[in-house]
Amino acid sequence: MAAHNDLGRKGEEKAVEYLVREGYVVLERNWRLKHRELDVICLKGDLLVVVEVKTRDLPEEHPEELLDYRKRRNIRIATDAYIKAKGIRAEVRFDLILVIGPDLKIEHVKEAIQVFE
Repeated sequence: MAAHNDLGRKGEEKAVEYLVREGYVVLERNWRLKHRELDVICLKGDLLVVVEVKTRDLPEEHPEELLDYRKRRNIRIATDAYIKAKGIRAEVRFDLILVIGPDLKIEHVKEAIQVFE
């Protein structure tokens, strides 16, 4: 496995541990719709939270730049398909979790993607 894939896997594990510790219930990991993927899908109370996880060696100046228009669009399309496939009726929030550095520090950006951009 390439080093960047290993770092990404470790980062996603750390993000899931953080979410569980914060009271989220993880429903799915790496849910796929063709070439689109949702990293983590979870519930926080009655809220469905779709989380994109980005793992980096160094902090980014502007984390929002990690989610370009195409990525945001793919996340929304996949989320819509997931909701329809599972028959879910819940409000949705899109978050970004950055996992940074060798100590895997967590930065949680809630509402990183607005539903109606």
